[in-house]
Amino acid sequence: MTITAEAPRTDALRDHAGSAPSGGVWHSVCTLADLEPNWGEAALVAGRQVAVFRLPTDEVYAVEQRDPASEAYVMARGIVGSRGDRPTIASPLHKQVYDLATGERLDAPGAPLAAFRARVVDGMVQIAA
Repeated sequence: MTITAEAPRTDALRDHAGSAPSGGVWHSVCTLADLEPNWGEAALVAGRQVAVFRLPTDEVYAVEQRDPASEAYVMARGIVGSRGDRPTIASPLHKQVYDLATGERLDAPGAPLAAFRARVVDGMVQIAA
């Protein structure tokens, strides 16, 4: 499934604290029920391809769909895992491992993966972009 986010309704987009994220707005991309645990989906958010992941705890994460090592748009097909208490995604091509929350590459020095703020509000997954 590929998801395309509609233009945000600014009256419906607010942070839990009531403010928009710095440098962007919240975009509703799908419902939490649309995402399977430990599986990624691709979404087009504000003109960028984003890989969205739901963990078994119902936490959601969003990272750039483009793999920094190969430049292929494949991260939604990556392998979800963890390093200690850090949720991770491994590239499906060469298995580089990235922190889902920060985008930091964990297995070796290398370019990070862009990470986006993600949240669930009233069952709707929203990405800041």
